[in-house]
Amino acid sequence: MNIKPIRNDNDLTAAFIRLESIFQAMDGTLEADERDILVTLIEAYENKYYHIDFRPSEGVIKCLSNYTI
Repeated sequence: MNIKPIRNDNDLTAAFIRLESIFQAMDGTLEADERDILVTLIEAYENKYYHIDFRPSEGVIKCLSNYTI
């Protein structure tokens, strides 16, 4: 297992390529441990550099408030 921090998009791509090759590793194996660590690193990098704000905009809220259920 040779895991290093994801510092840029090239590292992210390499992490995805490695993750793809070990994604279905059986739990309890070194590959499964590596998979879990890679997923955590990828999520952290994406949350930092590609964060998506899921809060509805003011316009959406106003539009939805006009409807009653």
